[in-house]
Amino acid sequence: MRPLFFHWTSPFAGPLVLCICVLFSTPASAGVFNPETFTLENGLRVVVIPNPRIPAITQMVWYKVGAMDETPGKSGLAHFLEHLMFKGTKKIAPGDFSKIIARQGGTDNAFTSQDFTAYHQTIASDRLELVMRMEADRMQNLILDDTNVLFERDVVMEERRSRFENDPAAMLSVKVDEALYRNHPYHKPIIGWTQEIEALTTEDALAFYRRHYAPNNAILVVAGDVTTETLRPLAEKIYGNIPPREVHQTFVPEEPAETTARRVTMRSTEVRQPSFLRRYTAPNQKMAMAGEAQAVEVLAAILGNGGTSRLYLELVVKQKLAAGVSVRYDPMARGPAAFSIYAIPTPDVGIEAIEAAIEAELEKLIEKGVTETETTHAINQLQAAATYARDSLDTGAQTIGAALASGYAIEDVEQWPERIGAVTARDVHAAAKRVLRIETSVTGHLLPEEPTTPQSGDTP
Repeated sequence: MRPLFFHWTSPFAGPLVLCICVLFSTPASAGVFNPETFTLENGLRVVVIPNPRIPAITQMVWYKVGAMDETPGKSGLAHFLEHLMFKGTKKIAPGDFSKIIARQGGTDNAFTSQDFTAYHQTIASDRLELVMRMEADRMQNLILDDTNVLFERDVVMEERRSRFENDPAAMLSVKVDEALYRNHPYHKPIIGWTQEIEALTTEDALAFYRRHYAPNNAILVVAGDVTTETLRPLAEKIYGNIPPREVHQTFVPEEPAETTARRVTMRSTEVRQPSFLRRYTAPNQKMAMAGEAQAVEVLAAILGNGGTSRLYLELVVKQKLAAGVSVRYDPMARGPAAFSIYAIPTPDVGIEAIEAAIEAELEKLIEKGVTETETTHAINQLQAAATYARDSLDTGAQTIGAALASGYAIEDVEQWPERIGAVTARDVHAAAKRVLRIETSVTGHLLPEEPTTPQSGDTP
C-alpha cells in the first residue's frame, strides 16, 4: 500500500445539534478495507471503515491543503497552522485539546505533507462523539492571537533546527527536492524556509485557515468499532451544520522538461558516514499510462524492497559495499512523483563506488529487463502488505484518507491489489526505461566535512 510520509508535530470542542440531509451514500466495492462513504450537504465527505476487533476507533479529519498550496513567500504556513490548530477555541483552552484526549485514555496528533494536512485521535469507541465534537469545533472556531502565534512560531523554528538543520540526511533530501522540482511548489520544504517562517504572522495563519479549512475541503474518516448506521446521525448532528466556504483551487505551474542530470553535494562536520541519494521525476497515478504506476511500484520492490531485492543482494550481500539500501516510489501524489534510491556505504567505501555499483545494476536492468519470477515475488510481497494492513486499526484510515485528500478515489485503494497483480515483467521493463533516465534525476552526496589544514602561524 501507499508508503505515506507523515510530518509529525509535537502535542498540541462543543455541542452542535442541527441535523442536515445526506446527498448520497454509496458503499465501496469489496476490496482491501471495504469502506462505506456518504457526503453531507455542506460538502464534507465521510468514510466509515468498520473493524470491530477491539472497542476503539480512530477518527481522522483530512484537509485537502498542504505545503504546495501556500502563497509564494509564505513557505511553512500549512505546517505552522497545523501547530496552531491546538491553540484552542472558546470551548477548549489553548493546549487543552490533547490533555482532554489523554485524560480519556486516548492519543492524538497531526501531520502535514505537500498534498494535505490531517488530524487524528485514537480512543475508546464510546468516546467517539466527544472527539467528533472537539474536531468539529476547531474546524470553525479556532482562536489565535499574537501571543500564542509568536510563541508557536519559535517552536517551529526550533523544530526546523533540530529536525533539519542539525540532521544532514534530512537537509540533503530537502536540497535534492529543491533541485528536482524547479517550477512545482514541491521544491519548497514542508517545514518552510527559515526567513519565511520568521516572517509569518497571526493574520497569515488566520487567512490560510479561513481559505482552506472548510467542510467542503475536508474528509472525515472513522475506522474501528463503528458502523455507518451509528456514524451517519452523529456526522449529520455534529459536522453537518458547519457552513461551507468558497475554496479556490491552487494554481500549480507545470514542470519544464528536463534534459540535464543535476547533482547536489553536501558536507557537514556532523557526518560520520557518507550517504547516497538519487531521485528521478516519475509519473503519479493520474499522469501515468494505464497500469504504468503499478509497474513502477513493482520495479521499486524488485530493486530495493528487503533482503531479496536486487540492490540489496548486489551491494550489501555480494559486493559488501553498502550497509543498507532502499528504494521508494509513491504514485498517489497530487503533483509529479519521485522515484528515490538511497544507500549508505560501509566504512572505508567511497561514495563513488556506491554510485558506480548502483548505476551498473540500473543499466543491467534497463538493458535486460526483469524476470517473471522476480515480478511474481515482488507482486506477492506488495499484495501481502495490503492483506496485513487490514489488521491495523488506523492503516485504512490513513491510506484511504490520503488518497481522497490527494484527489484520488476509494477505488484506487480498493482495486490496488488487482491492479498490481496484473503487472508483467514486460511492463516493469518498459517502466524502468521510462523512469530511470539520468537526465530526469538529481544525485545527492552527503559527505563528512574535510578537516582544515592549520596555516603557518595558526595556533594548533
